[in-house]
Amino acid sequence: MKTNKINFTVILLGLLTIFSSEIKAQQITLEDYILSYDYNSRKDMKINSSELTILLKENKAQLIDIRFEEEYKSWNMPIAISIPLPNNLSKLDKNKIIVTACPHKDRAIIAMTYLKTKGYNVKYLTDGLIGLAEHLRGNNANDFIKD
Repeated sequence: MKTNKINFTVILLGLLTIFSSEIKAQQITLEDYILSYDYNSRKDMKINSSELTILLKENKAQLIDIRFEEEYKSWNMPIAISIPLPNNLSKLDKNKIIVTACPHKDRAIIAMTYLKTKGYNVKYLTDGLIGLAEHLRGNNANDFIKD
């Protein structure tokens, strides 16, 4: 009986090692990310409000407002999750495209780069939260809320 427990423990440790190495394999260093950066990477890191709203409606993306808590409390986008990075990464859904956003895009780019090195499928919102608010006016807001 003791041999079975030892075998089970060895197998379990082996599986954990394999899975943890796969998780680590998804992560890259900042240096590797920069060295492999090309035109496809440049295109892939961006998304605009029009594209984002489609993915949000299809439940394929998660909008992350990376601003400081006091900024979020003073005004926010209710369709975004407030996560001032690097806090609360457990709230991110690895099965979705993570879209980082701030009012313009400067901090969103930094957050996008950080999350990319952590293995997330991530983009930054090119027109920022201000652009998203501008996009979600009138008919666009009505169409987004419907369905």
